[in-house]
Amino acid sequence: MAGTLVRSEGIPSLLAGRNAALAVAAGKDSTHLWQHGELLVAIWGHAGFNDVRLTELARVQGMAKTLADDWREKGERSLECLTGAFSLCILDGDADTAVLAIDRMGIHPLAFQIVGECLVFGSSADAINLHPLVKPEICPQGIYNYVYFHMIPGPATIYREQRRLLPGEYLVYRNKHANIGRYWEMTFVEEERRPFETLRQEFLDVLHSSVRHAMDGHEVGAFLSGGTDSSTIAGILGKVGEQPARTYSIGFDASGYDEMEYARIAARHFSTRHKEYYVTPDDIVAAIPQVAGIFDQPFGNSSAVPAFYCARMAVDDGVTRMLGGDGGDELFGGNVRYAKQHLFSLYEQVPSVIRKGMVEPLLFGMPGGAALPLVRKARSYIEQASITMPARTETYNLLERYGHQTVFTPEFLSRVDPGDPADLLNRIYHQNEAASLINRMLAFDRKFTLADNDLPKVVKACELAGVDVAFPLISDEITAFSLRLEPRLKLKGTQLRYFFKEALRGFLPDEIIAKQKHGFGLPFGVWLRHHPPLQALARESLNGLKARAIVQPEFIDRLLGQHLDEHASYHGTMVWILMMLEQWYRQHTSR
Repeated sequence: MAGTLVRSEGIPSLLAGRNAALAVAAGKDSTHLWQHGELLVAIWGHAGFNDVRLTELARVQGMAKTLADDWREKGERSLECLTGAFSLCILDGDADTAVLAIDRMGIHPLAFQIVGECLVFGSSADAINLHPLVKPEICPQGIYNYVYFHMIPGPATIYREQRRLLPGEYLVYRNKHANIGRYWEMTFVEEERRPFETLRQEFLDVLHSSVRHAMDGHEVGAFLSGGTDSSTIAGILGKVGEQPARTYSIGFDASGYDEMEYARIAARHFSTRHKEYYVTPDDIVAAIPQVAGIFDQPFGNSSAVPAFYCARMAVDDGVTRMLGGDGGDELFGGNVRYAKQHLFSLYEQVPSVIRKGMVEPLLFGMPGGAALPLVRKARSYIEQASITMPARTETYNLLERYGHQTVFTPEFLSRVDPGDPADLLNRIYHQNEAASLINRMLAFDRKFTLADNDLPKVVKACELAGVDVAFPLISDEITAFSLRLEPRLKLKGTQLRYFFKEALRGFLPDEIIAKQKHGFGLPFGVWLRHHPPLQALARESLNGLKARAIVQPEFIDRLLGQHLDEHASYHGTMVWILMMLEQWYRQHTSR
C-alpha cells in the first residue's frame, strides 16, 4: 500500500491507498516514518520501548523500522512494548490491515471515521474534515454532553460519525471492519507493602529520570502555579538541567484568584529564572476567538486562556518545550473531591439497620429540624452519601442544577438522550476493578480529568502559542510506581496525596506542601460584571447562539441578567460554556 506525503493548508497528510487516509499535525522533530513494500509505519510524538532489546535496535535502525519488524513478528501484541507519549499508524497492504494506537494517558489523540470502505483518521477532527470523502455533521448529543461536562468526553466527538481512541487503546481495520482493543490497562496493585524510605528513594529516582527524559535536548521551561506539582517539576528541572530552571506564572488582579505569591515562593526556593504575567480582561477578549479556533470541538475549560498566555511568555524567551505538572493529582490522590467522597463512603459502612432504622428516622423525622444548622448539615450529608458512585460526583453539576429542560429548547432535546452523560460516567467508573475507592476514582479521572480535559487544555494552549509540551508526572515510570502504591499512602484519611508530600518534605517549601489546591482559575464571572468589552463579547456570542435553536432564549436572557447579578462567579461559568460553544461554531462551521 504505497503512501505519499502531501500538504494541505499546512497540515501534513498521508494518503495511503484505498483503505486508509491520514491527516496528522506533527512536529518536524517528532515524526518517525518507515516504509518498505506494502508496509508503512508512522509514529508521532516521543515513543520508546520497555524492552531492552527493542530499545537497542531502535537506536540503530530507528523507532518506526523496529516497530515494523516487531509488528510482523507479533501483530497487535507489539503495541504492549510501547511507552511514552505518541500516536501511530501501521498500514500493512499485504494483510489489508490498518492499525491505530495512542499512548497510555491519551496525550496524543487520534480520531477516525469510516466512510464507505475507507478508514480516515487523524490527530484532530479538523484534519479528518479536510478529506474529500468526509462530510462532517454536527452531533446534537455531542453538544449536550459538552454543556454537561464542559468538554466532549471520548470516544465521542462533536461529529456524528467520528470517534476517538481512548488512552491505551488501539484500532484494527481489516476486511472492512474496525475492532477496538486495549494494549494497556490501569491495573492497581493494592496489597504491596514496602518501607517508606525505599518508596521515597524509588520515587525520587523516577522523578529525576522522567524530567530528564522530558527535556530531550530542548530549551525547556516550566509552568509554575505555586502548587505541589508545578513546584516539584521546577525544582527537579533545576537539578537535572544543572542550571536554574526557566519558570513562568500567570496571575489575576482579582481577589481570591491570584496565587502568584506561592509561585514566587517556589521560584525563590529553587532560584529559578522566573517570569510572570498578569492576565487582564482585555487579554481574555483578544484570546477567546483564538482559543475557540485551536480546539477541534467545543471546549469549555477557561484556564486554557491563562495557559496560553503563560506559554506565549515562554516562547518569547526562546523556549521550545514547556513542562506541565498535570497528572500528579490523578496519580497520587490530590483532588479535594477524593477526601470528600471518602467522608461520604464512611456512611456506607454503617450497618443498614442502624442507618435506616435509627439515624435517618431520627434526623429526618425531627420536628423543626430544617431550622437547626447541625441537623440540616447532617441531613445534607446523608442525602449525598446515599447517592451511589459515580453519580455522587455530579451532585453539583451546573446543567443538573439549572435543569436540562430549562436550558435547552424542546426541539433540541428531542434529538438527544439526557441520560447519556450518566450512563457514560457509570460505565467508565465500573470498568476498573480496584478494590479501594481512591484508586477507582483515580482510574475514573485518568479519562475524564486528564485525557478529556486537562491534557488537551495544555496541549492546545501550547500549540496556539507555538511551543511543544511534555508531562513528566504522567510518564510511564511514574504511572507504574503510582499503581503499586498503597491506597492509604495516596489518601490517608482526608489527607490528600500523603506519600507525595511526605516524600518531598524538605525538598519543597513547607508553605507549598501546606497550601490548599487552587491552580490557574480564571475570574471570568467577576470581570464580566465590570468590563464592557467582555460584556459585549459575551452578550453578542450568546445572542448569536439563540439563532441555533439549541438553548432557550429565555434562559440566556436570565443568565445574562438576573443570574449574573445574583452570583457572578457561579453563573459566569455557564456564560463561558455557551459563549465558547458559539465561538467554536463561528470558527469551525459556515453557519
